[in-house]
Amino acid sequence: MKLVVGLGNPGKKYERTRHNVGFLVVDELERRGLPAGVRTLKPDTFMNLSGDAVVENIRQTNMTAADVLVIYDDADLPFGEIRFRSSGSSGGHNGVKSIIERLGTQDFPRVRVGIGRSANPHVPLDAYVLETWTSEETAKLGEMIGRAADRAMQWLKS
Repeated sequence: MKLVVGLGNPGKKYERTRHNVGFLVVDELERRGLPAGVRTLKPDTFMNLSGDAVVENIRQTNMTAADVLVIYDDADLPFGEIRFRSSGSSGGHNGVKSIIERLGTQDFPRVRVGIGRSANPHVPLDAYVLETWTSEETAKLGEMIGRAADRAMQWLKS
């Protein structure tokens, strides 16, 4: 059994924000169809409490942290860049930090989806990630989501 977790915030207010790209990738994976034995999770907690939802889900099964793939936005990557990591620190991402704290390990795989940073240096990161996509980003969003889903599928089939 494997669990794919897309990070984001619940509710209509956050649906089309940069911070919810993990939810969008999970939606794409579900649309494509998942291999047998794979569950998905879009935590209904807010980002900073994502670890609670992840721990609750893996406790219900015999999964370990290594069976959990976390997909999330990464402002340190340029918009559209996708990176896979098998473990590592939170990189300052509060959702990932919560998961690390609750699991007691940083040894779980993740797909980082680049959202870049604001061109305006006066926009704080916590405000930027909660903004909706620009029209330029929206035009490229489907392709980016597709590539992130492709990378997640590679891990699921490995």
